[in-house]
Amino acid sequence: MQVRVAEFVGESNQSWQHAVEQAVSEASKKFPNISGVEVINWTAGCHCDHIVEYKADVKIAYTE
Repeated sequence: MQVRVAEFVGESNQSWQHAVEQAVSEASKKFPNISGVEVINWTAGCHCDHIVEYKADVKIAYTE
C-alpha cells in the first residue's frame, strides 16, 4: 500500500470546518481511499466587516 498526497482548496460560506469538509468531499470523488487531511492554511473573504467566504488549503492523504 502506497500513501500519496494531493492538495485541495475547500470553500464555504458557512465555516472553516465546512470548507475542509468540502475539500475532502471533492477529493473523495477522485481518490476513494482517503486516510487523512492536514490543514495548511486558513483564509477568508470579507465584505462590510463580516466574513463572507471561508477557505481552507488542505493536503489530502490517500492510499493506492
